[in-house]
Amino acid sequence: MAKKSKTQRAKASAARAARKAQALEAESAAVEAKDIAEADAAATEPKKRFFKKADKAETPVADKQGKSIEKQAEKKPEKKVEAKPKKRRFGFLKDVRSEMKRVTWPTKQDVFRWSVVVVVALLFFGVYVALLDNVVITPVLVGISSLGA
Repeated sequence: MAKKSKTQRAKASAARAARKAQALEAESAAVEAKDIAEADAAATEPKKRFFKKADKAETPVADKQGKSIEKQAEKKPEKKVEAKPKKRRFGFLKDVRSEMKRVTWPTKQDVFRWSVVVVVALLFFGVYVALLDNVVITPVLVGISSLGA
């Protein structure tokens, strides 16, 4: 399979970003609708008083038929349709997979070159530390401590 050109990859990336933005907008709209519904529900509920008794002057309001609204509310509970965010059990793994697709992987030749660079650097610094230890540090310590005399 042929590799995609930079232009094709850029277009695909832009399309992914647009789809993601649409999904985020839809999710934020659902959250806003939920917030509005909760605010409306909170506005209609009577305020709770913690240290004072509720005023007894409040009487239930009656509708045209003479039935109190409280009794109607007890008989027919309203069904609330809330937009719940979708559970994403494996969302993390999907995100990891999509990110791994975007990674620019090195070629075999690059891996070999950098491996050689690392091995050469390890050898150089190993020899440097060994010479420093045996030629410089050990004689200085022996001279200071006068153990070799």
